[in-house]
Amino acid sequence: MSGTAQVQAQSRAVAAIDDPILVVRDVHKHFGGIKASNGVDLEVGRREIAGLIGPNGSGKSTLFSLVAGTVAPDRGQIRFDGHDIAGRKAYTIARLGLARTFQIPALFDNMTVTENLLAAAAEGQWDGARQRADETLALLHLEAVAGNRASDLSGGQQKLLEFGRVIMRRASLILLDEVTAGVHPNIRKIILEAIARLRKEGTSFFVIEHDMEMVRNVCDRIIVMDSGRVVTSGTFDDIVRNSEVMQTYLGRPQ
Repeated sequence: MSGTAQVQAQSRAVAAIDDPILVVRDVHKHFGGIKASNGVDLEVGRREIAGLIGPNGSGKSTLFSLVAGTVAPDRGQIRFDGHDIAGRKAYTIARLGLARTFQIPALFDNMTVTENLLAAAAEGQWDGARQRADETLALLHLEAVAGNRASDLSGGQQKLLEFGRVIMRRASLILLDEVTAGVHPNIRKIILEAIARLRKEGTSFFVIEHDMEMVRNVCDRIIVMDSGRVVTSGTFDDIVRNSEVMQTYLGRPQ
């Protein structure tokens, strides 16, 4: 896949979602001469699992950072659950009910698995935290390592623990950044089952993923980015039939 592939056509209009929890309109973010977000428009619905795909360098992780508040947009609108969050601090957005995982888990290495979970609930979400920690350990099959330090876990277990810390936040929208990348199939299965259960309970998901099998089987709708823009969105079948998407994703001669 070519991270420098240029989109020849203008981004197609994104179909409106009846009840969006996240709305992004004409969002721009430039880093010097690099247009990481170049007029992004998209929506994520309530209880939806929306996938975000595109070549490396297409702007996916930058978009997550803009939504989560770790990067401020140059211009544009971002609304989460009715709140204007463009440019707001990450901790403010998190308190509204948005949470994010990262490709490389950011854990408290010298704390135990249980302590990491409880730490995620320490600000404003403490009521019933110990019970939720036990439930999260069970959901993610981490009971056997509950007393282990985070630094002693395998890479896959660390991804489970980071996901568990997000679950402890009781977030209404969770951004997952390649949460199944490089993990054992058993851990992948645990993650996918947890996503399905949480969605059933009302959680919405926005997922960056390169695993097309996961995208096909889990995501309700797929949003395709290239060169800082949304190219199109639709079901998996819609996407694979789209010639522009196939050019974008497979690359084209320069």
